[in-house]
Amino acid sequence: MFTARRLSMVAAVTAFALMAGCASQNPYDPNTQVPPEGGVSKTAKYGGLGALAGAVAGAAINHDNRGKGALIGAAVAGAAAAGYGYYADKQEAQLRQQMQGTGVQVQRQGDDIKLIMPGNITFATDSANIAPSFYAPLNNLANSFKQFNQNSIEIVGYTDSTGSRQHNMDLSQRRAQSVATYLTSQGVDGTRVSTRGMGPDQPIASNSTVDGRAQNRRVEVNLKALPGAQGTAPQGGQQYQ
Repeated sequence: MFTARRLSMVAAVTAFALMAGCASQNPYDPNTQVPPEGGVSKTAKYGGLGALAGAVAGAAINHDNRGKGALIGAAVAGAAAAGYGYYADKQEAQLRQQMQGTGVQVQRQGDDIKLIMPGNITFATDSANIAPSFYAPLNNLANSFKQFNQNSIEIVGYTDSTGSRQHNMDLSQRRAQSVATYLTSQGVDGTRVSTRGMGPDQPIASNSTVDGRAQNRRVEVNLKALPGAQGTAPQGGQQYQ
């Protein structure tokens, strides 16, 4: 059982991880994500949660000295969680800046990042050929993915419900593959990239309206941490268009 003294030590380490996460946010860095007023940054949140989980695990492993085990576990897990959280914060901020005005949405879900590319700006109707106007945003994405190389890149194609299901499944797969092929041709590591065609499944709007069908015709790119990713410094200093 934890004594009051040991519990206070765990709480102190967790609080330290939270403060360290907050301190890592540089308010003078334009690429740094600033949390809402009164909120906690993702870096701080995941660092603190990691510290708490590490404290419990460390105490469970070190039966002879649970207080010491809790401190070690909290420090190690908190640093790892905050490290990748900060890495994801930086990548998210960069992607938001690059995709501004392109029609591509950038969403954050925990440490995962999702890019939503509407079909009307990426492909012509019933085509898997990338629209010429979309090569510039894809070039920026390729450079970003090479610089931030600690996450997997899942590319998923979707269609509306018009036409046969088999045709839509095939079209969505070919569109996802077109994006993947272009990114790898620009130097993105192909071992990080996977593709799926979902056809009309998982619509994000009603297929009963023109606007809804337009929203459902899309390509999504899901970025998730690779196994063992620790959030080390991005590779090089790329220039973006």
